[in-house]
Amino acid sequence: MPWLPRAALLWDLVLGFLGTAAFLVDLGADLWAAVQYVLSGRYLWAALVLALLGLASVALQLFSWVWLRADPVGLHASQPPGRCLALLHLLQLGYLYRCVQGLQQGLLVWQQEAPSDFDLAYADFLTLDISMLRLFETFLETTPQLTLVLAIVLQSGRAESYQWVSICTSFVGISWALLDYHRALRTCLPSKPPLGPGSSVVYFLWNLLLLWPRVFVVALFSALFPHYVALHFLGLWLVLLFWVWLQGTDFMPDSCSEWLYRATVATILYFSWFNVAEGRTRGRAAIHLVFLLSDSVLMAVTWLTHIAWLPSGIPLQTLLPVGGVCVLLGLALRLVYYRWLHPSCRWEPDRVDGTRGLGSLEWRRLPQNRRMAQLAQNFFPRVRDEAALPQKGEVNGVL
Repeated sequence: MPWLPRAALLWDLVLGFLGTAAFLVDLGADLWAAVQYVLSGRYLWAALVLALLGLASVALQLFSWVWLRADPVGLHASQPPGRCLALLHLLQLGYLYRCVQGLQQGLLVWQQEAPSDFDLAYADFLTLDISMLRLFETFLETTPQLTLVLAIVLQSGRAESYQWVSICTSFVGISWALLDYHRALRTCLPSKPPLGPGSSVVYFLWNLLLLWPRVFVVALFSALFPHYVALHFLGLWLVLLFWVWLQGTDFMPDSCSEWLYRATVATILYFSWFNVAEGRTRGRAAIHLVFLLSDSVLMAVTWLTHIAWLPSGIPLQTLLPVGGVCVLLGLALRLVYYRWLHPSCRWEPDRVDGTRGLGSLEWRRLPQNRRMAQLAQNFFPRVRDEAALPQKGEVNGVL
């Protein structure tokens, strides 16, 4: 193969390895924090850390198992028998197994001088599922864990070494998952436009600048009113779940697992924007942004009307302007991205310069991840309405 494609394959393989390593390091940091809380007699904090870790892991294994069951028979030829896969997911190792499988397929493709179209498509198939699972794990476990650790630090006024490790690994994990998910969506585009360094930096920064003030706001609310934060989350989560249901999502293979997906999306929307429906998303994104900003402002007013100082002695007046500046910068970069850097994709067969058409019989025999292809259609605007990717009702996997 030419040097540039092989270099791109190697870069994807390195990113996959780093993503798996980041997951393991973050998991180790959470377990370390839980052990330290137990040793210091803070059993409630340890229980919260383990509960968040356990719930997120169970949800992740359910997603992985349902997707594997929905994939066509024979697509994953190298997988162990069904009982072994079920045992792996029961032992909460399903996601890690997928990461190892993705790395093996990526290494196989990179080692070949001229990898087949099937091997390349299958590597994309595995990578797309891993990226989606990583995003779910980030917002079901990493982001709530980060909120909890920040609330503990703000309330106590000091941070131990294991808490700093947890904060740093959570920061890396969230940032990595957001950028990796966006890169994965790009692979679903018919023309596969590369994600350039400039657009990568802008996309990373606007997500970070809008997400971290939200996490910090919830952490402050948890530090000041620890008995009401669960009620606050549940109330907003139910509203967001109802909103997701109104958009008529169709991501999972059956109605029961679809509600698991909707509940997960509602959790993501509590912290950040996530598109789940077709059509122009500008209106829905604006509604969600106004909703979160209004909620954050109400929490800020609640702080200032009840207490002006944290239990650790930190004045709230010095923290709020920093969050406001981050939000304004994030909004500015978000406008820059969607105005000049967000690609519009022509969802139709590309016949320019003899490129293989997406409707060809050869293409239809390759593995196609309908789940992520559908999200890519929702995320990237269409130049034309005709879509060449799998339609509703088609079987996920090999078309």
